[in-house]
Amino acid sequence: MSTVPNLTLNNGVELPAIGLGVFQTPPAETIAAVQEALRVGYRHIDTAAAYFNEKEVGEGIRRSDIARGDIFIETKIWINDFGYDETLHGFEKATRKLGVEHLDLLILHQPLPSAFDKTLGAYRALEKLLADGQVRAIGVSNFMPAHLERLLAEVDVVPSVNQIEVHPFFQQTELQRVHQQHGILTQAWSPIGGITFYRGNGKSSLEDPTILEIARMHGKSAAQVMLRWGLQHGRSVIPKSVKPARIAENFDVFDFELTADQLAAIDALETGVRGGPEPDNVTLETFSRPIPEA
Repeated sequence: MSTVPNLTLNNGVELPAIGLGVFQTPPAETIAAVQEALRVGYRHIDTAAAYFNEKEVGEGIRRSDIARGDIFIETKIWINDFGYDETLHGFEKATRKLGVEHLDLLILHQPLPSAFDKTLGAYRALEKLLADGQVRAIGVSNFMPAHLERLLAEVDVVPSVNQIEVHPFFQQTELQRVHQQHGILTQAWSPIGGITFYRGNGKSSLEDPTILEIARMHGKSAAQVMLRWGLQHGRSVIPKSVKPARIAENFDVFDFELTADQLAAIDALETGVRGGPEPDNVTLETFSRPIPEA
């Protein structure tokens, strides 16, 4: 079994570099996917209130024989629960569903620029949870440079991570430079570009000739090459799958190394086209999803 390297966050907490994502994983399939990932060797599970499968993630963790202290659990507060008191309650809902007392990483799912006062209240609640030892690290997701600038001007704790869309076709290099300046870890969702082909726009990173040729040279799959590319650039990567073979394949990325030329060839695939929603377009009016009680 591979040993996953850890990445050290800006507060000294260590996070396993690769984690299992469960975005769009139906609750009925989540338990088995989490169990299988933990069996294979994953020790980092990433979920969110708005995925509506935190309960099943918790059940998958319970059914494994892995000690709670050996598993890094990350989840996200949805915009309906932004605001200081609302976010404190959002933490309670998440921990009850997951069946745990504390979280390793709790992040805000979107910047919600149309109601940034609620975002600030939510982040201050994260700071309170961190100070009280109920979460080990805090962060954000889908924040662009302007959102980070607004946040950092108002809060005390620099986010440990910003989880953003990063894959060969959409790399957000300017945003990643901002992360480096502030000691924020870039955590990649859709690290193999799945968002591009789920949306059916006909362009699949899994079929890109450059990536396929590099994969052939290493005896690996296109997905493995893209995950390796992300890891070698120092990112945390969160691939998702419910298929046991794919879960195992995505984890098997620590026995080869891409050359500088290969990294550069993948870097050159940037299209500038975002697959997920534009963060500024995520508002309570357009993306409201009430989060049920535990």
